[in-house]
Amino acid sequence: MKTFFLTLAIVAIASALFAQNPNGFPVHTTVQGGILEGDYDNKTGIQTYLGIPYAQPPVGPLRWKAPQPMKPWSGKKMAKNFGPRAIQKHMWDDMLFRSDGLSEDCLYLNVWTPRKQKETGLPVLLYFYGGGHVAGDGSEYRYDGESMAKEGIVVVTVNYRLNLFGYFAHPELSKEAPYSASGNYGALDQSASLQWVKDNIAAFGGDPDHITIAGESAGSMSTSLHMASPLSRDNIAGAIGESGALINPTGTPVPLKEAEQTGAAFVAQTGYSWDEFRKLSTAELFELYNEYRPQLPMVLDGYLLPKTLPAIFEAREQAMVPLLLGWNSAELPAAAFLRPPFTRAGFEEIVKQRISESSDEALKLYAGQSGTELEQTISDFGSDNWIVFSTWKWFDLHRKNSNQPVYRYLYSKLRPANAAGERPAAIGAPHACEIEYALGNLHLVPGWQWTEDDYKVSSTMKSYFANFIKTGDPNGEDLPGWPKVAPGDDSPPVMVIDVESKAVPAKNDARYRFLNRMYHGEQ
Repeated sequence: MKTFFLTLAIVAIASALFAQNPNGFPVHTTVQGGILEGDYDNKTGIQTYLGIPYAQPPVGPLRWKAPQPMKPWSGKKMAKNFGPRAIQKHMWDDMLFRSDGLSEDCLYLNVWTPRKQKETGLPVLLYFYGGGHVAGDGSEYRYDGESMAKEGIVVVTVNYRLNLFGYFAHPELSKEAPYSASGNYGALDQSASLQWVKDNIAAFGGDPDHITIAGESAGSMSTSLHMASPLSRDNIAGAIGESGALINPTGTPVPLKEAEQTGAAFVAQTGYSWDEFRKLSTAELFELYNEYRPQLPMVLDGYLLPKTLPAIFEAREQAMVPLLLGWNSAELPAAAFLRPPFTRAGFEEIVKQRISESSDEALKLYAGQSGTELEQTISDFGSDNWIVFSTWKWFDLHRKNSNQPVYRYLYSKLRPANAAGERPAAIGAPHACEIEYALGNLHLVPGWQWTEDDYKVSSTMKSYFANFIKTGDPNGEDLPGWPKVAPGDDSPPVMVIDVESKAVPAKNDARYRFLNRMYHGEQ
């Protein structure tokens, strides 16, 4: 408990200092909406423009509508504080926000730029946060853009609608939409933010033709979607995915009619008429959402997403750009899949229940019998079926259906001791733990006793990402060589990112080919 309150105190102090920015003085730039006033930090040389509106507030008649272009403003708009985050529950303690509260009025983005005077042509990173499309915000410390901006990159983080406000479909909403569909509002927000970056990033020194999109977990799923979407794919020059793709069985998009039926059934459950329901307050809607917990998946709406991602990639209709992606060595702890104590018999029973027809083959591939090997096997099976296989499938689709370079990693650095000096009991790197390493933000994330090894790993991973954003190739001076993969290689090179990073042949792709047959009927 002491550690928790110490963390909160550190966050509160850091937030206050950030808002005051004692090293800052005003800077200005002009975007399509008007003049923005941000801060130039004379200590770092980085300019920040925070809380920039990229679309009209999705409130009142614009609730459950596709994002609308921002209306021009008069005078100077202050861009020195993060805007509100989307309506959401407090879900995970590692989400530490600097946002200005919560609101349906949440369509804001943030820019960090190293631009000098009228410098132009800088590469751009647009990063989508994770959180299962139900939580998260672009103000989180681990997504802070300063460290990557110091590498000569213009960095953008973006807020988008979540949960009921971002992914609710209903037949009446589809009737009103000019594209005859509903749902996907949060993803449409992301697409609108990408278009805003394309149209305005030159005002911050960025190259509108050199935008790399990236994200982790739900942000990675979003990145895979925008590589495929006809609304987004022509606006990007590269993509980075960290643990997740919008491919069965992860976040599988559903047909529009199915999503509309789910939405209509939810409204009926609440006891309100449609006219009453859509006029409810933010708080009333949020309470109903948390009470009934409707499933609100992404929708095959014929607009943002006309087909499944495999169908789009197999037709070679995706963005033909370099792709860097990977996942962590223990995305899901074994205990999240099977209650301890772990036994081989208990694991086999679960596998047979889930995939009875192919369980014998599965058990040969997930073969650990006892101890740490069994724990790793259980973690692997749970992780693969949750989020790893979908990421592998994205990787496999792009390498086989493009002429672009594809790079794959396995993040393996174990967590250090926490603030209390306790080292987490883990067999590998858990989900989301790589974010602050990749973006160079260990120093902003409290609660861990970062070591020299942690900073070494962060320097390596950040350099790989920065090089890729700049050139489409992660390789660079003083870094272990990272080979791109070939379309038909059954053991493609994988960059293991750890204290001693190195490329090795893939060891477990037979598992993913098995799951490919199970989920997609492919050999």
